[in-house]
Amino acid sequence: MTTSWGTFPLTRCPADPRDPLRAWDAADEYLLNHLAETGTDLSGTVAVVGDRWGALVTALAAKDPGPGELVQISDSYLGRTATAENLARSGAAPDAVRMLTTQDPPPERIDVLLVRVPKSLALLEDQLHRLAPAVHEGTVVVGTGMVKEIHTSTLTLFETILGPTRTSLAVKKARLIHTTPLAATAPGVNPWPYRYELPADAPAGLAGRAVVNQAGVFCADRLDIGTRFFLAHLPRGLGRARVVDLGCGNGVVGLAVALAEPEAELLFTDESYQAVASAEENFRTHAGPGRTAEFTVGDGLADVAPGSVDLVLNNPPFHSHQATTDRTARRMFAEARRALRPGGELWVVGNRHLGYHATLRRIFGNSELVASDPKFVVLKAVKRS
Repeated sequence: MTTSWGTFPLTRCPADPRDPLRAWDAADEYLLNHLAETGTDLSGTVAVVGDRWGALVTALAAKDPGPGELVQISDSYLGRTATAENLARSGAAPDAVRMLTTQDPPPERIDVLLVRVPKSLALLEDQLHRLAPAVHEGTVVVGTGMVKEIHTSTLTLFETILGPTRTSLAVKKARLIHTTPLAATAPGVNPWPYRYELPADAPAGLAGRAVVNQAGVFCADRLDIGTRFFLAHLPRGLGRARVVDLGCGNGVVGLAVALAEPEAELLFTDESYQAVASAEENFRTHAGPGRTAEFTVGDGLADVAPGSVDLVLNNPPFHSHQATTDRTARRMFAEARRALRPGGELWVVGNRHLGYHATLRRIFGNSELVASDPKFVVLKAVKRS
């Protein structure tokens, strides 16, 4: 990526030379060019929210910011890992960027707020609410995104929570969002995290239970139909099995196992800090006193010892931000095979059209249809050796 402050080799995480997707796009370039062309004062505290692979902070770290601080706030473990790798590759000092998660307290004062518009409108709403107390009337607020990512609802959030908002002309199908913070703006109450009751006909002992969802978690305001279908067909009689809810989201799949299998050992893992926080709160609320589980934010099962797991349950995503891809699912399946003991099983739910049965056969050498309906399938693959 070439900017006014230098040229930077950037990769996504995990790095894959076969991956055609770049670690930056025209929205990142548009924002960086704007900051350089307008001579925006970056000498105070600069907070960068939603910087997907670290393109923004890597470029900004190359410019001497003076006495201020450069802060990145991210919900993504993989995004944070890519940021660290890209900063190191660019030669930035180890302390050039203070990296925070969306679960960490934000800076107390922000002089420049840069927002890469996320796919989740809920996550944007939550983050703007959390950051609003740190924004003052002199704060420069600039958002960026591709045209297809910026909607009237996006602008309404900036305007309602921070102040008057306008957009720029489109350049290479990207736009900027300019907001002028006003002390008189009353952002209202942050609706996140969101709590709701699971429906009365929810399967697997979950009916009527109240669950919590942090902003940005998949289907944060309801039980999605794919998960509902999966819950109705989970394996039973697991005994003391070590079970992983891989890509756990709010953790209702692992929670269902915990309720039905009192001896099972549970591990919840996701690359989203918001998701794992939701899963842990839901487990603590409903699993019962004395019941324990592991909760990990990380790169799938990369840190799980080979041959140490009996069962992996997975509802894999098929989007990476705005890109549709099965790369994440393939990695999850391969990691599951490595982590499983011989005879261990991976159970997957997915849309019928995604063809996961063929992917499982390539990785495991087998795939069995457990259940299906017109939209979804539940598949099982067994590690033979």
